[in-house]
Amino acid sequence: MRSWLFTLVCVAVGAITYAVMRTVHSEYLFVAGYVVLEFVVLATAWNILGGYCGYVNFGSAAFFALGAYTAIFFHKAYPLPIPLLIALSAIVSGIAGLGMGYLTLRLRGAFFSIATLALAVVLQTLVVNWDYVGGSRGAYVIRPQALTAFGFTIPYVEYLFLLMLALVVIAISAARLIERSRLGLGFATIRDDELAAEASGVPTLQLKLIATTLSGALMGMAGAPFPYYIGYLQPASAFGLEYAVNSIAMPMIGGTGSWIGPLVGALLLGTIQQVATVTISSAVNLLIVGLLLVAFVIIAPNGLVGFVTQRLRAKEP
Repeated sequence: MRSWLFTLVCVAVGAITYAVMRTVHSEYLFVAGYVVLEFVVLATAWNILGGYCGYVNFGSAAFFALGAYTAIFFHKAYPLPIPLLIALSAIVSGIAGLGMGYLTLRLRGAFFSIATLALAVVLQTLVVNWDYVGGSRGAYVIRPQALTAFGFTIPYVEYLFLLMLALVVIAISAARLIERSRLGLGFATIRDDELAAEASGVPTLQLKLIATTLSGALMGMAGAPFPYYIGYLQPASAFGLEYAVNSIAMPMIGGTGSWIGPLVGALLLGTIQQVATVTISSAVNLLIVGLLLVAFVIIAPNGLVGFVTQRLRAKEP
């Protein structure tokens, strides 16, 4: 399927999803759906570096928070429409991803992962001590109850849901395009054997810098609407452990070998977590992640998509 046709299919699926949710007349569906879609973007963004290139990034929450605090910064300086804030957050987080890659990509394996975690801690420390964006006390964002545009009025939470739905389409389309391009082939050579790729003339450092920039930009885009969704942003919520853990766990549960793996993992795990939040408590979310990770490592080490693919191939004559 051509890339433009795939994007149109994603837009159509998104439109159908929104129409179905509107017929239910439940605001909570949009509140919970926003979180699930947010994790789809984060998981897809992490997979560009962690799945395609094989470099495990523990600093996902830092890029997410950077996007959120970029929105706070411009909201205080001069309020802008959220789509424009998303674009600015993509630029800022992409530059940060490029800088992180330049500083850390000469490291490999566990050393790279620890370095990304250290950078996240440094960024959180800077934000905590930056009074302009709220510092340790946090910052409030007063959002309207509804949005009126072109003669239509929709609740603001639905507007945020639609924005995140658009980001999902962008992230998935970009991931699929990368996977099927020469860039994706270059990423695969790094993941399979980086030393052999370098010996063959593959510009591994440049490719890895592209991966960190794209991954960081998408994570920042996911974080930009977050202050408007939550209404009150503080470092503990922006740099939350669930963002770092889920962005890694969801692609691993779904499968890191393709664009569809993070989508399946995020929809599955995100839905389970939202149901658990309502029926039990949000405190069990990380427990659910741990149990599912252990189960999939034992039963399906290649993720759900890889497990299904192997089963289908086994049944072929």
